[in-house]
Amino acid sequence: MNIVDTHTHIYLRDFESDFDHTIQRALDAGIRKMLLPNIDLGSLHALHKSVMASPTLMFPMIGLHPSSVKADYENQLNEMYKTLIGSENKYVAIGETGIDLYWDVSTLEWQVRSFERQIKWAIESGLPLVIHSRNAFHEIAETLEPYRGKNLTGVFHCFSGSLKEAEWIINFGFYLGIGGVLTYKKTDLPTVLINVPRNRVVVETDAPYLSPVPYRGQRNEPSYIVKTLEKLSEIWQISVEQAAEVTYSNARNLFPNAWR
Repeated sequence: MNIVDTHTHIYLRDFESDFDHTIQRALDAGIRKMLLPNIDLGSLHALHKSVMASPTLMFPMIGLHPSSVKADYENQLNEMYKTLIGSENKYVAIGETGIDLYWDVSTLEWQVRSFERQIKWAIESGLPLVIHSRNAFHEIAETLEPYRGKNLTGVFHCFSGSLKEAEWIINFGFYLGIGGVLTYKKTDLPTVLINVPRNRVVVETDAPYLSPVPYRGQRNEPSYIVKTLEKLSEIWQISVEQAAEVTYSNARNLFPNAWR
C-alpha cells in the first residue's frame, strides 16, 4: 500500500524525542511521501533540516501561516520570496497560507494581504496553493475569486465544511484535504465525500494536530493516516488499498514536484 501524507508538520519539536521511530512507523504503515507545510520564517530551518535528512521521503512547502501574520508579515514574506525564487524548484507548494478568524479577527486585513501575495507566488511559480481556512471560508473565497481561471490550483487543507463549500472548491480547481476529522462522530464529511468526485480528494494528518479516532486527544503522527483511509474506504465502499491508490494518484497530480 502506497500512501502520501500531504500535510504533516513532522519537523516540529513535538517529534524531537522519537523522530526516527515516528518515521519508521510511517514507513511501516505504507507512507512513501510526506509533504511538509511551512509556518513562518522561523520554522524554515527545521523544515529544511528534516527534508535534507530524508530527501526521497519528505518534500518542503514555503509560506506564511495566517496565524503567524503579525506586524512584521511583510518582512517575513520578503525573505521567504527570496528563498523561493532561489530554490531551483525545491518546493512542492506554496503554504500553508490562507485566513484564520478563529483566534484573532483583528489581523484580517493583514491576513488577506498576505494570502493575496502568496496566491501570486503560486501563479508565478506554477506551484499549488495549500490553504488553511478556519472560520473564514467566505473571506477566502472572496479573495480567490479574482484569480479564477488563472491556472491556480491547490488544496483546502483539513477540509471540514459543507457540500456547498466543497462544490465551490472543486469548481474553482482545488482539491479537498481530508484528515482525522473524518473519523469524528460530529462531522458532515461522509455526506460530502459521497457526493464529490473521488479524483479531487487527498489525505493528510496535519500531525501533530487533529489525531483521528482512536487516537484523538493524543499527538498525531503520519502513521495514523491509515485510520482516515479506513474511514474513507468505508464511505466509498472500496478497500483501504483502493482508497490509498486513488488518493496517492490524486496527490501525484496535485503535487508533481514531489515526484521529480
